[in-house]
Order: sequence, then structure tokens, then C-alpha cells
Amino acid sequence: MKKILSMIALMSMLGFSGIGVAEEAMPAEELAPAVEMVVEEAPAADAAATEEAAVEEEATLDSGDTAWMIVATVLVVLMAIPGLALFYGGLVRAKNMLSVLMQVFVTFSLISVLWVIYGYSLAFTDGGGLNGYIGGLSKAFLAGVTGDSLSGTIPEFIFITFQLTFAAITPALIVGAFAERIKFSALLVFVALWVTFVYIPVAHMVWGGGILAADGAMDFAGGTVVHINAGIAALVGALVIGKRIGYGKEAMPPHSMVMTMIGASLLWAGWFGFNVGSALAANGTAGLVMVNTQVATAAAVLGWIFIEWIMKGKPSMLGGASGAIAGLVAITPACAFIGPMGAIVLGFVASIISFWAVTALKSKLGYDDSLDVFGIHGVAGIIGAIGVAVLAAPSLGGVGFAEGVTMGSQLYTQVYAVVVTIVWCTVVSYILYKIVDLLIGLRVSEESEREGLDTTSHGERAYHS
Repeated sequence: MKKILSMIALMSMLGFSGIGVAEEAMPAEELAPAVEMVVEEAPAADAAATEEAAVEEEATLDSGDTAWMIVATVLVVLMAIPGLALFYGGLVRAKNMLSVLMQVFVTFSLISVLWVIYGYSLAFTDGGGLNGYIGGLSKAFLAGVTGDSLSGTIPEFIFITFQLTFAAITPALIVGAFAERIKFSALLVFVALWVTFVYIPVAHMVWGGGILAADGAMDFAGGTVVHINAGIAALVGALVIGKRIGYGKEAMPPHSMVMTMIGASLLWAGWFGFNVGSALAANGTAGLVMVNTQVATAAAVLGWIFIEWIMKGKPSMLGGASGAIAGLVAITPACAFIGPMGAIVLGFVASIISFWAVTALKSKLGYDDSLDVFGIHGVAGIIGAIGVAVLAAPSLGGVGFAEGVTMGSQLYTQVYAVVVTIVWCTVVSYILYKIVDLLIGLRVSEESEREGLDTTSHGERAYHS
């Protein structure tokens, strides 16, 4: 481009000079300095033109993208409150309904505040020498961000809020693992620490320019950052806190599958904000993500009830809802990289493996993950994060890989990203649980657990007869 602009400028000047020569017959010795002047000034003119072109190419606000991202952000809020809260609330016993609603509601609120104080800065700014693992504090308290600040084609405030919803819903997912037995105060301290030392570093490593981003890990909307992270922390928490009183001896059925179905439906609808919104624009990628999210989830519902029908003799509403969440989780990291047929395969396979995880694996290992956070979010997240490396192949309908990347090398990168996430989350989560247990105590008293956390922790009841 520089050469072209220089040539155009030079030819233009020579053209005008030619006119002058015809009119005045400019001497050659006078023409030579003029040509030299053009040659010397051309780079300056070229630099100015390039700078002007760069200004034109700089991100400008797009009203369509902005409007969509506002909607997408609100959809993710609805995923958490009331979607996730109702989904979890219906699965616990009636005496603990409000406690779960409170845990999700307040967790979402707490992390929202922490995100704008330091979370966004640590996740999405340059961390200097530690940038491979964590960002810096240049935008702590949102310093330097104004209404005119842009992130791509949308206001930076909208991008901040969109990412806030991801950070806030992820620890809320963990709540399901130790529902009905954790202290409310301990939960709040734990999630604040967990987001700081687990979620934010992994988010930076994957999305903020850290080591996993540099390695080319594919995670469009949060397979590693959100679901594997939450699933592993949930499993560790269930093991550290221990089983519910009477687990395996007393029946603990969901108290309201109606609430759970409503919650699952809100999660399904809201997930379009989660996945499609991650395109950060209203464009062709958003369209691909939308259809993939829908068909993967639908296929997962069918897969779960299919295997449940075979194994248990009857398909259940709980199975259908669980299958939907498994499909949504699995498609999350892959939704922009695979085709619709691959999405159907991924959703179907992930739901069957998740069914095995929440039945056979859970029974064999004997842990009490109350609402199967690990079995669904952790396992389906792993399936999606690894499966994308295969299904992204053009021969399977995917969008392909980066230049020079093969299916094998991408598969290695995906497995590496999954292992890094699992190891980091396992070690740090365990340490944080132990710290909170030492300082506050993680578990409520036996008396409180038997009576129910609605009354003992919050002095309220969900239902009055």
C-alpha cells in the first residue's frame, strides 16, 4: 500500500510537472530537484495517508452490535436470576428452597461488585511479566473507562457488563454441589476468593491474552473458563464438605419439578445470550452459534431421555432438563467452530456421557454432589472442549483450523487447556475451601441441616400451608 501511494503521488506530481514543461519547458536541472522533493515528500504523504486509513479502520460504534449486546447481557442475567436459581431450587427439598435462591441471588450480586472493582482489570488488561497468567490493575475501579470507550464495535461498559455476567454465574453454578448443608457466610467468602484466584486467572489465560490464548485454545464461550472450572470446584467442594445427613439412606427427591422445568427453560433461552453474545456482534458467526446452540441442546435432550428410557424404563422430566443443560454446556466452547450436524452429534454424545457420570460414576465414587454440577457441567464441559478439536474439521462440517494447525495438534492444545484448568482449579479450590473452613467453618450444624436452611439461615419459608 505504501508503495502504491508513493507511486500515485509521484506520478501525479510528474503529471503536473509535465504540464509545466509543456508550457514553460522547465530545464532538466530544475526538474531533478522537484522529482527529488516528490520522492522525499511521498513517504511523508504516504505516512499521513496510512495514518488516516488507520483512523478510519479503528473500531467505531455499531448501533446494531450495541443493541444486540445489551439484549445478550440481559439474557445472561436471566440465566442466573431467576433461571439457575429456580432450576436448583426445584431440585432441593422444600425446606431448603429459599436458601438456594438466596445463595444464587447473592453470589451473583457479590461478584458483580467485585468484577468492576478489580475483576475486569485482572482478566482483560496486560499483566506485564505475568501476562501469561493474570492481567494488571490498570483498569481497577474501571479507571480510564468512559462512555466513549469502545471494545470493538460496542461501548466498553457493555463489554464489561457482559463479561461480568459470566464471572457472576460461574460461582453460582458451584452452589449446587453442596446445597442444603453449607453456611451462607462461608459460601460468600469462598466465592469471593474463588473468583479472584481461580476464575479470573483462567479467564485471562483463555480470553485475556494469556498462555492458553497464545497456544490457540478454542473456547468460544466458556467451556474451560466457566463449566470445567465450576464443575471441578463443585466436585472438590462436595468432597471437602462431605455428604448430606441421610444421603444414600433417605429419599431426597426434588420438591418441585415444575420449578426445575421453568428454570431449565430460562437457562435454555438465556444461553443464546451466553453463546451468541460471545460473538460480540450481530453477524454471520452469531447466526452459526445460534443454530448450533439450539440443535445441540435439542439433541442432548433426546439423547438423555433415550438412554434413561433404556436404563430405567421411563423417560423423566428431570432427565429431559438435565440433558438440556448437558447439551448447552457441551456446545458452549465449540459453538462458533463446528457445523450444525457436528453440534447435534456433540450434544447427543455429551448427554449420554453425562448420564453415565451422574449415575454410574457418582455411585461408584460415592461423593454427594447434590445437584450434579460436576457430572453435568464438568463432564459435558470436558467433552465439548475436547470434541471441538475433532468436529471443527471442514470434512465434518466445521469451520476449520488456523493456518498450519492440524486436527491432531489442535486436539493436543485442547487437552492441554483442559488439564491446565483442572489442575489449577483443583489445587486452588481445595486450598480455599480449607482456609474458609478454618476461619469460619463450611458446614451448618446437624440440627440446622435437619430443620432446613430456609428457617435456620434466613428465618423464612418458601411455602406456607
